[in-house]
Order: sequence, then C-alpha cells, then structure tokens
Amino acid sequence: MAKRAKNLKTPDKSEEVAGPSTDPATNLLLADMVMRAGSYVVRDVVERTMLRGRYGKNTAREIVANKTLGQTAVSFVLAKVATRSLPGALLVGGGSVVKILFDRSQKRRAAKRQGDQQLLDQADGE
Repeated sequence: MAKRAKNLKTPDKSEEVAGPSTDPATNLLLADMVMRAGSYVVRDVVERTMLRGRYGKNTAREIVANKTLGQTAVSFVLAKVATRSLPGALLVGGGSVVKILFDRSQKRRAAKRQGDQQLLDQADGE
C-alpha cells in the first residue's frame, strides 16, 4: 500500500463529506458503480442505434446481446490502452484508421456481405 505524504492532513471533523454516506471511501465506491453502470447503458444504446438503421430494431438488439467474450475483451483492452496514455491513444487511433482504410480498400459489395453475414450470425447466436 502506498505511503501517505507527510504534508497531508485529515479534514477537520466539522467538514462535511459529500455523498449519501459519511464514509468518503463508500461514496467513492458508489460513484464508481453508478458511472460504470451508466457507461454500460450508454454503450448498449449507441451500439444498437448504429445497427438499427441497417438491420432493424430486434436484430440490432440481438447482435448487441450476443457479443462474444472475445469481442468484449478486445473492446475493453483497446479502451484501456487508449485512455491510459497519449501513446496508447495514438496507437489505438492509428490502428483504427488503418482498419478503416483496409475495409474501404476491399470491394465494397464483398465487404458489406461479409460484415452483414458476421453480424447476422451473431444475432442468431451462432
């Protein structure tokens, strides 16, 4: 455990702790839980919205619901790398640009068919 700096002091007893609990560690834990839960909800809504125009509401919901553990892990790792440092953000951003350029270089119809087939298989739970 990290040692506390000597120049830090605990707040006076008269100072109020912001949040529902009188324990600041509990309030920090609650805030973290609320922010993470909110980010999961927002992510699901954004993913479904992006897919809904092409695949319809129910199929988009199934595609998002049937993501594999591998897909989730890759997304998590890439997000962590991108948010930890500027070099990480550049690496992930650069990789994304390369993937987009590669996708665009493929024959459009073949790329659309392949992507459609992957997502429809995912919606079916295969």
